Amino acid sequence: MSTPVSIRTALAACLMLTSPVLWAGSLPVPVDAKVVDQRPAVEQERVYPMGPLRKISGRLRVEDKVESRGQVSSVTYELPVERTAREAFTTAREELQRYGGYPLFWCQGRDCGEASLWANDVFANARLNGGDEQQAFILLRRSAEEADTLVALYSVTRGNRRAYLHVEEFVAGNPLGELLPTAATVLREMRDTGKLDYPDLAAPQDTWVNLLARSLNLDSTLRASLSGAQAEAWREALVKAGVRNGRLEVGSAPTDGLHLELIR
Repeated sequence: MSTPVSIRTALAACLMLTSPVLWAGSLPVPVDAKVVDQRPAVEQERVYPMGPLRKISGRLRVEDKVESRGQVSSVTYELPVERTAREAFTTAREELQRYGGYPLFWCQGRDCGEASLWANDVFANARLNGGDEQQAFILLRRSAEEADTLVALYSVTRGNRRAYLHVEEFVAGNPLGELLPTAATVLREMRDTGKLDYPDLAAPQDTWVNLLARSLNLDSTLRASLSGAQAEAWREALVKAGVRNGRLEVGSAPTDGLHLELIR
């Protein structure tokens, strides 16, 4: 694993002046945003939810989670009035995915659960206490040699209309092992971006075959093409796992690993 890059206050220069995002180390920074909270890397036990947050009988409840010990650093940005939380979130997410991050859990609005729990119980940051409908969260895992690094993005708009983007990086002290996205997250990504990229996947693996089959079958109208050296093997495995044969095609997009593309 490569040496982790901590969050720094100095912003990296933009590669293109027209780009809506800057970079601080390996993390995106919204343009013209103000840093309102910054926490340098510190070793701690960290828990990232992979489902909507609820509190039942005073205890936090979540469907699944990633739990590990490692270096955690974060920055919270207040966005300029002309930019929305959703816009900043989407731009940062797209940039992270462009450089090899893939989502483990992604939610928007009330699908995330109670916003106050994200602010207080997950991030311990009262500034992030906003409306349930005005929030979005994504947990991404970097690929290849940085596979033990997670990046979390959380955006929210408060009642006073101030919008915030929280960017957090976690570098695990020990290998994270296999972490699968939720089926709903895979479907959301497919619908939103029109594609799925898994550069670390070569030949079909049972756990991934079952996950992708569940995801595709959440929307039986969705059709997809599969590209990669083992695309035909993946197609056959997905059909065997219950995806209707007519919904899958073998594509020719050049790719590392496995690439799925939505057929419009």
